[in-house]
Amino acid sequence: MASANPSEGLRGPGIIKKASGWFIAMSVIFILLGMAAIVEPGVAGLAVTFLVGWLLIFGGIVHIVSAFSGGETGRVIWRVILAIVYLVGGYYFLKHPLLALGTLTLFLAGILLADAILEFIAYFRTRKTGGSGWLLFNAIVTLLLGALIWRHWPSSSVWAIGTLVGIKLMMTGITRLMLGMALRKLASGAA
Repeated sequence: MASANPSEGLRGPGIIKKASGWFIAMSVIFILLGMAAIVEPGVAGLAVTFLVGWLLIFGGIVHIVSAFSGGETGRVIWRVILAIVYLVGGYYFLKHPLLALGTLTLFLAGILLADAILEFIAYFRTRKTGGSGWLLFNAIVTLLLGALIWRHWPSSSVWAIGTLVGIKLMMTGITRLMLGMALRKLASGAA
C-alpha cells in the first residue's frame, strides 16, 4: 500500500520505492539485451531487419484501410500505391533479410554522414559560444563512424546495426538504472 492517507495519492514513499524497483528491473533487462546484441551483432541486426519488415507490412495494411475510408479517387489511388510499396518492401525485408540488412546498413551510413555535415554546420554557426566544441567533437565522431560503415560496406552489415542497437539498449539500461537508484534514494529520504 502506497500511503495510509488518501490525500497523499501517488506521492508517498511507498509508490516511489515500487516505481524505482520497476525502473531497476527494466534497466537490467535493457542492459542484458544490449550485451546480447553487442556479443551477437549479426543476430541483432537480423532481428532489426525482421522488425522493420513487419512494420512495413503493418504500415501497408494501415494505408490500404485508410485508402478506402473515403475521399476522392486520386487520394484513394495514391494510398493504394503507397500501400503496395510498403507491402512489397516489407515482403522483401522478410524474404531476403541479409540483403535488407545490407540496405539498412548503407542507409544508416548515409544518415550518419548527413548528420555529421549538419553538426559541422551547427558548430561553425555557434563556434563562439560556450560548449560548441562538443558539437565539433560529435561531428567528428559521427563522420568517422559513418565513413567506417560506408567504407567497409557490405561487410559492415554484419556488425554495424546490431552493435549500435546494443549500445543504445545498454545506454538506455544504464540511464534507467541511475534513475531507479535516484528514485530509491528519494524514497529513503522521504520515509
